[in-house]
Amino acid sequence: MKPICIILLVCIVTICSCDHLPQQGNTDWKTYGGNKENNHYASLSQIDTGNVTQLKVAWEYHAGDAGQGTQIQVNPLVIDGVLYGVSPKLKLFALDAATGEQLWNFNPLTDNSTTKGRGYFSMNVCRGIAYYADGRMNRRLFYTAGSRLYCIDALNGKPISSFGEKGSIDLHQDLGMDVSNLYVASTTPGIIYKDLLIIGTRVAEEMPAAPGHIRAYDVHTGKLRWIFHTIPQPGEAGYESWKNKDAYAHVGGANDWSGFSLDEDKGILFAPTGSAVYDFYGGKRAGDDLYANCLLALDAATGKRIWHFQTVHHDLWDKDLPVAPALITITKDGKKIDAAAQVSKSGFVFLFDRNTGKPIFPIEERPVPSNSELEGESPSPTQPFPTLPEAFARQSLTEKDLNQLIPDSSYKDIKQRLAGYETGFMFNLPGKKGTIILPGFDGGAEWGGPAADPKTGILYVNASEMPWVLTMVDIKDKPKMTETNLQAGERLYRSSCMTCHGPDKKGAGNYPSLIGAAQKYNETQFNSLLTGGRRMMPAFGQLSASEKQALASFVLDLKDKQGITFIAPMRRDDPWLDMPYSSTGYNKFLTKEGYPAIAPPWGTLNAINLNTGALVWKDTLGDYPEFKAKGIHTGTENYGGPVITAGGLLFIAATSDSKFRAYNKRNGTLLWETSLPACGFATPAVYAVDGKEYVVIACGGGKLKKKSGDSYVAFSLP
Repeated sequence: MKPICIILLVCIVTICSCDHLPQQGNTDWKTYGGNKENNHYASLSQIDTGNVTQLKVAWEYHAGDAGQGTQIQVNPLVIDGVLYGVSPKLKLFALDAATGEQLWNFNPLTDNSTTKGRGYFSMNVCRGIAYYADGRMNRRLFYTAGSRLYCIDALNGKPISSFGEKGSIDLHQDLGMDVSNLYVASTTPGIIYKDLLIIGTRVAEEMPAAPGHIRAYDVHTGKLRWIFHTIPQPGEAGYESWKNKDAYAHVGGANDWSGFSLDEDKGILFAPTGSAVYDFYGGKRAGDDLYANCLLALDAATGKRIWHFQTVHHDLWDKDLPVAPALITITKDGKKIDAAAQVSKSGFVFLFDRNTGKPIFPIEERPVPSNSELEGESPSPTQPFPTLPEAFARQSLTEKDLNQLIPDSSYKDIKQRLAGYETGFMFNLPGKKGTIILPGFDGGAEWGGPAADPKTGILYVNASEMPWVLTMVDIKDKPKMTETNLQAGERLYRSSCMTCHGPDKKGAGNYPSLIGAAQKYNETQFNSLLTGGRRMMPAFGQLSASEKQALASFVLDLKDKQGITFIAPMRRDDPWLDMPYSSTGYNKFLTKEGYPAIAPPWGTLNAINLNTGALVWKDTLGDYPEFKAKGIHTGTENYGGPVITAGGLLFIAATSDSKFRAYNKRNGTLLWETSLPACGFATPAVYAVDGKEYVVIACGGGKLKKKSGDSYVAFSLP
């Protein structure tokens, strides 16, 4: 009997040493990011480092509505064997998670009376869904399409009419001011706490803009339960940080567009915010501008502030916090600490005790340039720098960092151009000669966010390293009594459109060219686009009919309208809207060949030990095929985040080469890769149905000039 006992003991020890026992039945992915801690972790181990190379396509679902420039950035939910996702044109659908067979489909444009004919409905990107259940028969899905928040029955895909206005509410409402003509939408899903849906918004990034207040709604009725003013009002803490005491009534932004994480046991909501408007000129918003660029810890039941930390004071570089923090318990100096790990576009990780907001590693306030050439600007003299964890992306560009994979003539060109810019420090001020922004406007880290291993305390984050150039110009044009539509249209374009589409209408970054726009839109369609917005474009409902006609005459080159005398709207002068400066757009610093002007890597995958702050491993993420053929591993810009599993794996798509990859999370070894039908600019989900493990990724493309797709692809072992 003794040998049998030894064998049994060995088996028990072996099983208990695994991250997770073999799964039985279903294992769900119930929340955007995997769980309310937002750690992108799946406690599944059927697919592991030994068998991941055997993965095959289990099913592929086509939504059937991809169009030019459409995207899917969705991290789908999987609950009780049903996958819930969103199509490129914002149709909500349910699939059998084991087969990909469609169960139902909801189209907000046709299946809900509250949106029919609404001019402000805009086809924005949607990144996910929130799920609430109160018993098996009361299951609700919450997602947004444009400015409307929908409550959908998860069993049949029908709007729940008792919620809001016949199943939806308009996010323009409940902000305490009239923003009906301003851009208000939501890209990242809200989060459920008990019977509350807590939601943030995306707003315009130039004046005029709606405030980015955080709101909580009753999941049953759609009634507002609480609101947190991200731009504090008189009598509220933080109001003193705005030197102009009327700013709260005029300045927008400071919005949570990137979602939430939640310590459900403690009832603490973690909300990251973006910059105040206007992004690149703060003369109208002097002061530190709380609660812009902050990680907020709020009482989830009441919305009351518990603590906050501002990661950028008086932001002038569009350094929004792009994702909610990952909540994880770490070990430091022998003590367990419940932590919140906030990654940033700048390549920093800010690590806090989630109960108190105290930094776990020192964060130093260091002097930065503060003498701006822009009249009226008053930059902060210091900015916070974490001493640990180590930065996971390069933060400055000098001549030694330039791309040398290009011909000599092209290298001389970028070297000469770099000499004309302000560069070498991440907090150089915006100005008229041009300022290098690195990591770029899209990170460092972006909305895909990190994964955090609750077993080891290691954080995994992908990063882009693309330099951009921010150039400011004077805006001194005023309406003239005798100007034509063409003259007025050019003026309106400079003040309203140039920041995204560039001074020459050729587009920049992820913003499309407007050259040849008349081939896509007639004047009626163009006016509808201005009124409602679309995807990344905000609505311009504040423009009068004569202003829209003038802008159309310029953008669409309407010869018959350009010579007409412009009729200026009767509008009270608003000094808050009279911006003296604008930027020339979101312009990447590229070589003549279209490559990043910085030397590779252009995309990386990083593992950081949060217990010590040290970098564990770093790998280049993604390839340009033409360089890969020469044996050069460059990396690419990337959108969407990683997931990790108890099987020792890290899965990530995100890159512009349309690949889906699996790494050994312990050492960064690439174990498996496959080609997708379109770029997977999204975060995967990992789940199990009837004991079988799957990993699924949305393949929407549409960014970085890549083709758009309409599919979700799931993989499993044979």
